[in-house]
Amino acid sequence: MEKEYGEWWTAPAESDDGRLVMVSGRSDISNFRKNPKFNIRIEIVWPYGNDNPESKMPDESQAALMGEATERLQQVLHKDPAAVMTGIFTGAGERTWVFYTLSTHIFQKKLNEALEPLPTLPLVITAENDPDWEAYDEMKEFEIK
Repeated sequence: MEKEYGEWWTAPAESDDGRLVMVSGRSDISNFRKNPKFNIRIEIVWPYGNDNPESKMPDESQAALMGEATERLQQVLHKDPAAVMTGIFTGAGERTWVFYTLSTHIFQKKLNEALEPLPTLPLVITAENDPDWEAYDEMKEFEIK
């Protein structure tokens, strides 16, 4: 079971091709957002396959491993807040974690520390500058109020 760090909301959304994607967003990020150093957005994508291609949701064992990875990432960043996890997207055949950080080098060390005990995961990592947190604001549009 994933332990919650911070205040989160979850809402259904659709992928570009109409498949279900569950979006979870962190709402208590104002301290990070106020800090101009937290201007790098990192996406970690875990593409997964399963025996039910219609659902495009992770199977039970994949979901458990994804939960463990999420928990480990949250634990490491809670101890040393060099980044903040702001979103989790699951569906349409992939899990995506979104972070804002002040340094890609420090984030890489924290990522390796968090995931080291797990088996090698098929992750695709990208980073971009997003000083105005525009991508975060787009994600917040999915929040049900």
